[in-house]
Amino acid sequence: MLTIGQLAATAGVTVRTVRHYHHVGLLPEPERDASGYRRYSAQAAVDLIRIRTLADAGVPLARIDALLHAQPAEFAAAVTGIDAALQRKIDQLTEYRRRITDLAGGESLVLPPDVVAILNRMRSLGVSERRVRLERDAWILMQALDPHVMPQRIREKNAGLDDPETMRLYLACDQSVDWDPHDPRLDRLIDDLDAWEIQHERDNNRAGHLKLVSSRISEASPAWQRIVDALAHRAKQRRPAGHDNAPPP
Repeated sequence: MLTIGQLAATAGVTVRTVRHYHHVGLLPEPERDASGYRRYSAQAAVDLIRIRTLADAGVPLARIDALLHAQPAEFAAAVTGIDAALQRKIDQLTEYRRRITDLAGGESLVLPPDVVAILNRMRSLGVSERRVRLERDAWILMQALDPHVMPQRIREKNAGLDDPETMRLYLACDQSVDWDPHDPRLDRLIDDLDAWEIQHERDNNRAGHLKLVSSRISEASPAWQRIVDALAHRAKQRRPAGHDNAPPP
């Protein structure tokens, strides 16, 4: 026979918990023996372990009381159902964990892996986070407005990142973000960008993406606004109406 302390230790609970289960009627409280102690049987230990396990699994106390008085087959079926419910909850929590982890990725929530890889590649090449965010926003807009051009634009973007001259101009534009719009260094940069524009003919799909990037660039920096305006003016003089230009994407 067990004392209340021994019973509690057997089930891994506190004496206070045992007394609580007495109070709510889940575990019968034995009468005191001749020595004035309450002694618990082995069955009381089994019942207490069942109560604690079911309670830890989130089973309401009222249902636990019913299960303790159920027939073996009924109890086994109930346990199977409780286990299935726990598995569903585990699956749901696992999905929540995956979604929470994805939040840290930011762009991976809305952009395909190939585009996320491009953005990470830009970071590794030394492009500022401000410019990466502008590029990310342009990709998101393009995916929403003109998704069928995404595969071609991904190929073109990777080709640009592979090209040393394109990357030199890209990084130069990135560095010019905080320049004064009248900084004489912009004149040389505009000349270099214009030469790049002449060398690289663009199809309509690519021009559409460049409009998205250019609009974001214009909002971000007066120096970039001057670059965009200067290149657009030169292109208008050089090419038929309706063709748009912008700094290397």
